[in-house]
Amino acid sequence: MYVIVGLGNPGSRYERTRHNAGFRMVDRLAAGYRIEFSQKKHRALCGAGMIEGQKVLLLKPQTYMNLSGESVREAVEYYKVDPERELLVIYDDISLDPGKLRIRKKGSAGGHNGMKNIILHLGTQVFPRIRIGVGQKPEGYDLADYVLGHFSGEEEVLMREAYDRAAKAAVSVLTEGTDRAMNEFN
Repeated sequence: MYVIVGLGNPGSRYERTRHNAGFRMVDRLAAGYRIEFSQKKHRALCGAGMIEGQKVLLLKPQTYMNLSGESVREAVEYYKVDPERELLVIYDDISLDPGKLRIRKKGSAGGHNGMKNIILHLGTQVFPRIRIGVGQKPEGYDLADYVLGHFSGEEEVLMREAYDRAAKAAVSVLTEGTDRAMNEFN
């Protein structure tokens, strides 16, 4: 089984914000493979299904971004998955231009509080991740206000395309491995 986690914040207030890029991408993946978020467990909305012959659990932590690790750890422990080979985390990245993707096999949190919390709770930073660019914070903006803000109309178009590419990249990680996905999508 593969656990695919999209990071974001619960509630309609945050639905289309920059910080919810992970939720939106996992929603896209769920729609493409007819997986419903029909369960609430591990402090997350969960959808179980199949992607290209691989059993998956799609996870949207409901703990708010900064406590995402609590939810991820519960799911990883419950399903006894190996984070290095059976976990994929998708999240927003302000260091990438809107719509750009970056896949990595491991790495630091890079200042992302949700990732900091996941690394803390898993006790490792060795697990695949897909970063979705949401653009740099303009000078003078508060970081929290920026990531909890909404995309412009032009950026939203780029992001919709990015969610589609990120969903394809996630499928590539599942079916062909992280190295191949990195070569194709980075």
